[in-house]
Amino acid sequence: MASTPIEIDEDLVAVLEELHRPVKQAARELIVLELYRQGELSSGRAAALLKLGREEFIHRASAQGIPYLQLREEELGSEIQTSKNL
Repeated sequence: MASTPIEIDEDLVAVLEELHRPVKQAARELIVLELYRQGELSSGRAAALLKLGREEFIHRASAQGIPYLQLREEELGSEIQTSKNL
């Protein structure tokens, strides 16, 4: 597996240490959560990257304010209409 070292300012490292969050783990989680929020990763792929079950990942993302369902207005309207027709 390839890895790329990144520089993180000492003040941010200090904050993560105060919060008892390992830097590497925190960085990985935040990157994966952001890619998921942007719609670049599915919940299943994001969960796999963080070595979590899909349900656990969805709960973790939700706790960070990232909704599981990210529908545009027209998609939501279509879903509502479909459910009414069932």
